[in-house]
Amino acid sequence: MTAAAPLATRKPADIRRAWIERDEVALLDAREEGPYSLAHPLFAVSIPLSRVELLAYGLLPRRDVPITVYDNGEGYAEPAARRLQTLGYRDVTLLEGGLAGWIAAGFEVYRDVNVPSKAFGEWVEHHRHTPSLPAAEVKALIDAKADLVILDARRFEEYRTMSIPGGISVPGAELVKRVHDIAPDPDTLVVVNCAGRTRSIIGTQSLVNAGIPNRVAALRNGTIGWTLAGLALDSGREGRFPEISAEGDAWGRQAARAVADRAGAGRIDAKTLDRFRGDERRTLHLFDVRTPEEYEAGHLPGFRHAAGGQLVQATDEHVAVRGARIVLADDPAGGGGPRADMTASWLAQLGWEVHVLEGDVSALGSESGPDRRRLPPEPDVEAETVAPRDLLALLENGEAAVIDITRSPRYRAGHIPGAYFSTRARLAGIIALLPKGVRPVLTCGDGTLTRYAVADFPAGERPLLLAGGTKGWVAAGLPLSTDLDRLGGEPDDVYKRPYEGTDNSAAAMQGYIDWELELVDQLKRDGAHNFFVI
Repeated sequence: MTAAAPLATRKPADIRRAWIERDEVALLDAREEGPYSLAHPLFAVSIPLSRVELLAYGLLPRRDVPITVYDNGEGYAEPAARRLQTLGYRDVTLLEGGLAGWIAAGFEVYRDVNVPSKAFGEWVEHHRHTPSLPAAEVKALIDAKADLVILDARRFEEYRTMSIPGGISVPGAELVKRVHDIAPDPDTLVVVNCAGRTRSIIGTQSLVNAGIPNRVAALRNGTIGWTLAGLALDSGREGRFPEISAEGDAWGRQAARAVADRAGAGRIDAKTLDRFRGDERRTLHLFDVRTPEEYEAGHLPGFRHAAGGQLVQATDEHVAVRGARIVLADDPAGGGGPRADMTASWLAQLGWEVHVLEGDVSALGSESGPDRRRLPPEPDVEAETVAPRDLLALLENGEAAVIDITRSPRYRAGHIPGAYFSTRARLAGIIALLPKGVRPVLTCGDGTLTRYAVADFPAGERPLLLAGGTKGWVAAGLPLSTDLDRLGGEPDDVYKRPYEGTDNSAAAMQGYIDWELELVDQLKRDGAHNFFVI
């Protein structure tokens, strides 16, 4: 066989220049999320070698977009780049020198995940002096039965896990739309919280920008600050925002539109959307920013779901191409709406070209159901499958060993008894450790990733695939285990966020807050972000 031609490289300075000049470029980190979270360039996006096929088509919809891949010497970048080429991407290069080359060039690297959004939140507070109140003061107001409402700007699932006593769930993009009905009395204090800082800062500043008559303040450092103050959190609450009134809807629409216009967000109709879709020179992302329930009930074809607050909080989980074009939809009857406008106002300030779809969109049609991940065709390889009950017999006879390549939190939550955990990128090493004569069997949540992973092996060495994955095992009435004897060392595929869950140490939470407070100085040194604040 002819060896593949060497991959071209791009210099770190060329990537940085593209960011500054707003040219389209995707910088991808091929490592697992754990190492990525320790050090990466500002707009680098995590697409691990283990999950390239699951992420590429959603994050990189244009096949001609310039893509540069790197690692830190682990050997993941080149196979990830080759895999992208196999998926049809035509401009794929390696970062010259990898992460070390970026650092040697004198450019900034950042810790944690969703860094552009978190750094931008600190940038906003620094420039606008977004009002905030410490946990002890908010607790005193609650105890005194003061006239206040506490609005939790996170996703509803996060709110249910832990929340400020008395708070209700109002995810970020819903704040301006709903606040008039939640706090109609201008004397009511409005407190916005999240787990840490970003969403409470952005949510509070959204209400300030919209011009609500109420006093509004962020809960300083969110549920982390509350916990560090020695205060108790609630869990399992179901408090959601109320139905909106005609008056509240009208106020929210007018206020949000004015904010989006100030930020320079564009407005397009269905005809312009068709033109955008036909522009092969630009990457285009289409997002519906409403609640999951509204999206599933009916949405415009081709629009992915990304609730507005989360799209601002974690833009890099939805868009990998810096310089891409983004179109937002809200009200399915008329396209635009306050959630799209407020989301657009923030994305514009984050340096994105963003437009709100407005006017008559009926000709675009409608579809229903949950968001469906865009996946490439499965590899055209011979793959032998095994049914759950047949696998059980093989396991009982010692003839097979299961290797689960799902993400580690899912493995911890429940896996086939005796299954090994492995990332896909390290799968061959786990298989090599199995006793001679024991057949490896791959599984994951629904079996999707295993069908791509089997193509990583030569024809005579391919493992069996569990039909239907672990879900198929459960559907067959077979049990799961939470035993972690075969988890191996601490997995690095998922970064443990200090602001999620209820089992984080005080030191980790305080360290996270300290890190966020340092981001403004790092952005000033960086100089490649194109952020602005209205």
